Amino acid sequence: MNSPLKLEPLFHIGPVAITSPVLVTWAIMLALGLFAHLATRRLSLEPSRTQAALEAMVSAIDSQIADTMQADPAPYRALIGTILIFVLIANWSSLIPGVEPPTAHIETDAALALIVFCATIAYGVRAQGIAGYLKTFAEPSWVMIPLNLVEQITRTFSLIVRLFGNIMSGVFVIGIILSLAGFLVPIPLMALDLLTGAVQAYIFAILACVFIGAAIGERKPSSKASTTEHDIP
Repeated sequence: MNSPLKLEPLFHIGPVAITSPVLVTWAIMLALGLFAHLATRRLSLEPSRTQAALEAMVSAIDSQIADTMQADPAPYRALIGTILIFVLIANWSSLIPGVEPPTAHIETDAALALIVFCATIAYGVRAQGIAGYLKTFAEPSWVMIPLNLVEQITRTFSLIVRLFGNIMSGVFVIGIILSLAGFLVPIPLMALDLLTGAVQAYIFAILACVFIGAAIGERKPSSKASTTEHDIP
């Protein structure tokens, strides 16, 4: 029996197999890049509605980063904002007939989690130096070094599993109901899928903030933050 997670390549570029999630990801990246170019090429001191909406979105992202990390949001705005917007659009792409969201495939979620993992290390080293960052693994005692190292890996897997499980299950349920009940019945579920996609994008971005905030040493992860990470569905 073939695995439901196995994907057949659409075509090959040399030895590299290009699957449907990769193609959809490229399309989303192209669309977001084109939109960003068109929306920001004529910025002015008297903003248009589009510019005002973009400025409000950037302000909201900055505010969330500052509240979560207790740090200047400027160095992290591009990464966190890009992750939030990409995951949101990727989740919502399921509403396009015939399109399966790339976040419903574990490869995409693993790539996103790997970006957060590498960014956490990079920001931590930049903020504290290599020695200072490595010392954080010995807090509060050197006995905790193995556990802290394991935590770095397990929380990356938690990002993958959380996003993959929630998005894939939504697509799976809607697909089953659609095949059994026709086109009209799944509409309420599609609205719920919109909400789930937005929530999961927000959670992914917030957890990225928490991990990076802990790494840079500006904010130690509190018990509340730790509880939130493990309790989020």
